[in-house]
Amino acid sequence: MSDHIPMRVAVVGATGFQGGAAARLLVERGHQVRTLSRRPEADRPELPGVTFGSGDLGRYEDVRQLFEGATHAAVVMPLVYQAEKVMRYAQHIAEAARESGVRRLVYNTNTRIPDRTTNVVAFETRRLAETVFRESLARSGVELVVIRPAVYLDNLFSPWNGPALVHEGVLAYPLPADTPTAWISHLDLAEAVFAALTVDGIAGRVFGIGGSRTVTGAELAECFAQGLGRPVRYVPLEPSVFEQGLAQFLGAESASGVSGVYHYMASGVEPELMAGDDGASATALSVKPASVEEWVARQPWRMWTEAEA
Repeated sequence: MSDHIPMRVAVVGATGFQGGAAARLLVERGHQVRTLSRRPEADRPELPGVTFGSGDLGRYEDVRQLFEGATHAAVVMPLVYQAEKVMRYAQHIAEAARESGVRRLVYNTNTRIPDRTTNVVAFETRRLAETVFRESLARSGVELVVIRPAVYLDNLFSPWNGPALVHEGVLAYPLPADTPTAWISHLDLAEAVFAALTVDGIAGRVFGIGGSRTVTGAELAECFAQGLGRPVRYVPLEPSVFEQGLAQFLGAESASGVSGVYHYMASGVEPELMAGDDGASATALSVKPASVEEWVARQPWRMWTEAEA
């Protein structure tokens, strides 16, 4: 499969941060991108070059229309954590991919997933969707590649982190300070998704993609200190406090789903879940994630001081 041949890509989740990053990268590289949104046109994010269809993942005809003429698909599920609804979404996507003759579907689980089952809906609904894809696409001719990313650096460039970093040198996040984490940016995740769409010989594989190296909280703070040119200290945030703040932006149900990951990590049951894989996934996908220091240096931190001026 060549990345020089234009693809027609159905991107599920392009209105979100992760899917949006993948959609933009695909357009930049000359590929046709179509997505689906329930939002009114005026409410949709700016995605130059992306064609929008109106509809809902819960209606098969809408999903089938999204996939009409597509050669590839990149999928990240919305922040929905009801098992029945996620299963229906995944079934619709898989059926549309089969009927449309999509060559390869890349599924971004949005998080790492433990090997054993848990009571965390953020893990189990994503595991459920992956199972639906794997079973539904088997022997269909549609190749499946799964990306399981670690934690996103972009979470730290946010209204609840940016001002504290710039003014106080405080990096607060709901991961224990000693948790080894391979932080990755949305842009580098998009590069991994693009590679998963185009690299030959990887059908059926699962990639635990992460950043350039694995760091603890103190090491992450040091990386930020170098990028910002000021002292930075890491403060482990209580997951319940994080959840309360997130609920103001996402609503209680979605915030509870997202924060379940951090409650699980705080339990210490599987401390290595978000760690790197010694570069195995990046090597297989021929991608080279930027270092934390490089990512920090690229962000327009000044916006947080200008916003308060």
